[in-house]
Amino acid sequence: MPRFSNSTTNLRSSEIRDLMSLATAPDMISFAGGMPGNELFPLMIMDKIYNSLTEKEKQTAMQYGPTTGLPTLLESLSGYLETKGLPMKNNRLIITTGSLQAIHILAKAFIDPGDPVLVETPSFIGALSAFRACQAELITVPLMSDGMEIDQLQKRLESTSIKPKFLYYAPNFHNPAGIIYSPEVKQEMVKLLKNKEIPIIEDDVYSDLYFYEEDLPKMQLIKTMDPEGIDVCFTGSFSKILGPGLRLGWMLVPESVYRKCELIKQSIDACSPSISQVIADKFIREGHIYTYVAQVREEYKKRGVAMIETLEACLPKYVTFEKPRGGFYAWLQLPEGCDATDVLKKAIENGVVFVTGKTFDPDGIRNDHMRVSFCNTDVETIRRGVPVIAEAIREVYGR
Repeated sequence: MPRFSNSTTNLRSSEIRDLMSLATAPDMISFAGGMPGNELFPLMIMDKIYNSLTEKEKQTAMQYGPTTGLPTLLESLSGYLETKGLPMKNNRLIITTGSLQAIHILAKAFIDPGDPVLVETPSFIGALSAFRACQAELITVPLMSDGMEIDQLQKRLESTSIKPKFLYYAPNFHNPAGIIYSPEVKQEMVKLLKNKEIPIIEDDVYSDLYFYEEDLPKMQLIKTMDPEGIDVCFTGSFSKILGPGLRLGWMLVPESVYRKCELIKQSIDACSPSISQVIADKFIREGHIYTYVAQVREEYKKRGVAMIETLEACLPKYVTFEKPRGGFYAWLQLPEGCDATDVLKKAIENGVVFVTGKTFDPDGIRNDHMRVSFCNTDVETIRRGVPVIAEAIREVYGR
């Protein structure tokens, strides 16, 4: 019998990955995966970009590159991030193989086995897996409609005997809860963590997909505040705005963190795919990123509105949810004590799949929520699939 490392005992399969095999079955309507719409990928633009490359650029695209990223992409991406107000001059940028790799690298940089880290509950399953792989102790803070419950965050900080290595949070169109952190909550987080030597990992992969411009002021990132006395490590991704197959993300971190992360990145995969970096660089430089993101934002808004309208029309009154104002997800709350797995089984029998709440619970226990995604499903299919979920809830828990 192989003698596996202790870190593997903390890993568990993602229910989302397990459900994806069901999602590909004929006639199955999937609200499970957080995948962009296949038909929305900018394939013609990417074809045009690749065909326009010089022979030297194509050679660069097929070759190993610098660990931290191709200089051309670092330059163009820096310009793009600067338009969002991110403090590029005081930080260093690293290109990663998806934003999840950025989270893994930061986890390796900060966590020793047994170290506590502060996480939201519910939280992004990929981040939880990264922290478990490093054998972290997950200290959970409940998530409210406007962000972390500040009183509970303060209690965790006061009651934890060992200082947490960092706080992880997702500020905009949270996965799975779909919420936007309020400016007030973010300001309180900064107050509590200032000069505590507890960095913040700010994971922001959905902020380009806002539905309403009026929300932009409250979507300000802690990283853009550039607060004194806190190291803020910002992670982002091309996955939701260009395509996850590119496997391109980034981290923007202070100089002191950058050096460690560069070495860890070097030990993992040496460099991220050069061909993806060359294409992404051209996509930014030629201005496609602005027009394309605006187009997909409108399509996701149509799908999100259709999801909200159909949920409101079909769900029993005892099921509640926060209306998503961007991103990919709606987060449904069943009455306390209900088990979403029972609803999932009934829904699958009738050709619809979604993800249950315990997938996103750091303790893997609480299961009175359901995540339904609207990103990879057109409006007509949303209107057909949601009534099936509503009927499954009624069959399990009554009218």
